[in-house]
Amino acid sequence: MSAAESAGYRVWAVPGLPEVRQGDDLAGLIAATGVELADGDVLLVTSKIVSKAEGRVMAADSREEAIDAETVRVVARRGSLRIVENRQGLVMAAAGVDASNTPAGTVLLLPEDANASARAVRAGVRAALGVDVGVVVTDTFGRPWRSGLTDVAIGSAGVRVLDDLRGGTDAYGNPLSATVVATADELAAAGDLVKGKAEGLPVAVVRGLPHVVGDDGEDASALVRVARDDMFRLGTSEAVREAVTQRRTVRAFTDDPVDAGSVRRAVAAAVTAPAPHHTTPWRFVLLETERARTELLDAMRDAWIADLRRDGRSEESVAKRVRRGEVLRAAPYLAVPCLVTDGSHHYGDPRRDTAEREMFVVAAGAGVQNFLVALAGERLGSAWVSSTMFCRDVVREVLRLPENWDPMGAVAIGRPAAEPAARPPRDADSFIEVR
Repeated sequence: MSAAESAGYRVWAVPGLPEVRQGDDLAGLIAATGVELADGDVLLVTSKIVSKAEGRVMAADSREEAIDAETVRVVARRGSLRIVENRQGLVMAAAGVDASNTPAGTVLLLPEDANASARAVRAGVRAALGVDVGVVVTDTFGRPWRSGLTDVAIGSAGVRVLDDLRGGTDAYGNPLSATVVATADELAAAGDLVKGKAEGLPVAVVRGLPHVVGDDGEDASALVRVARDDMFRLGTSEAVREAVTQRRTVRAFTDDPVDAGSVRRAVAAAVTAPAPHHTTPWRFVLLETERARTELLDAMRDAWIADLRRDGRSEESVAKRVRRGEVLRAAPYLAVPCLVTDGSHHYGDPRRDTAEREMFVVAAGAGVQNFLVALAGERLGSAWVSSTMFCRDVVREVLRLPENWDPMGAVAIGRPAAEPAARPPRDADSFIEVR
C-alpha cells in the first residue's frame, strides 16, 4: 500500500436501520436508510444483524447446548468460561454464542457462513443502488495478551483481507520478510469506533480506501491461522494434557539435525520432576556427535551379543534381536538419563533400603517422562529404550561416568520420519479403583 493510497479515509455509522428480524433483506434495509454509497466504499456489518436475518436465534436456556453444538475444539477453560474453536474455524469465547443486543430470553449464534452472508449483502447493494462496495461482517473478539475487546472480520466479500508486504522494503530500505497486514480486521476495528456496542448502530461505512475493494478471490477465512502455523493453539492445562497424550514412541527419524538448544530446554523441564529428600537425582548425558554415539552403541551391541550367547541363543536369534535395537543407531541424537542417589538414606534394613532406592527410581522415571513430553513440545520425536540399564558398567566406561551414575536407558531423538498412527483411546476407569 502506497502513502498516496492511505493518505486519509472517513468512517461513519449508518443511522435509521430498523430492528432486524428473521427473513429480512439486509441489503434492502441498508439501502432504505438513504445512505449514499459510492464505488470503492466498504460496508461494515455487525454479525448480530446478519444472524437475526438468517434466523440464528435460540432460546437462552439452551445456551450451553448451543456452545457445545458450535464447538469443534476446546482451546482453554477457566471456570465456566470456554475459549473454543467453533464450526466456522474461529477461536473465541463461548463459540460466539451471544446474549447481548438480542431480545430477553434468546441468544444468537454466529452466521452459518459469514463469507456467504457478505457476498449476499454485496450483491444486494449492487442491485439496489448500482454501486460496487466491499462488505465485511464483523464480530467482537477478545485477544490473547491484550485486555479489552475489538471488532474483527469474520466474513468478507470484495475486500482485500490481507495486505502482503513481504518482498518489499521499509522507508530505510530494509527488506520486509514477515509483514502481512490484516486489512479486514483493521477496517472492522475502525467501524467499531463509530458503531459502538450499545448505540443500535450495526452498520458503518468506510470511504477513501478504494484500493482495498476488489475481487481478489480471498475472503475472511484467509485471516484464520491454520493449525500447523499456530504457535499458541491451546491453553496451559489443555497444552499439558495434549503434550502428555500426544507424546509417542518414534522409531524412524529423518536426517535433519537436532537443535541442541531444544534438548537442553527439555532437560530443564525434566529436572523439575519430584524427588525425595530435596535431592536432584537426575543427570543427562547428551551424545551430540556421531563418533560418541557410535562408540557407545558398538560397545553396548557387543555386550548384548555376549549376553545372548551366554543364554544359549542361536546366531540367527542373536542377529534378529540385535536388529531390533537399531532404533538408537538410526537417531541423529541420543541422550542417556542417569540416576544419582546422592542424599539417599541408609537404614541397614533390606526392606527400607529397597524402598529408599525405589523412591529415587520413581523420581528418575518422572524426570524421563518430563524429558520426553518436553521434547514433544519442541516438535521432536523420541523413543526411550532400556538397553543401557542392562550393561551399566560398559556405558559408564565408554562415557567415562562416575561409578554412582546409573544409566536409566537411552533416549533416541530426532524429527519423526512420519506421523505416528492414531492411538486407540483408553478408558481411564479401567485403571482406577475407588475406595
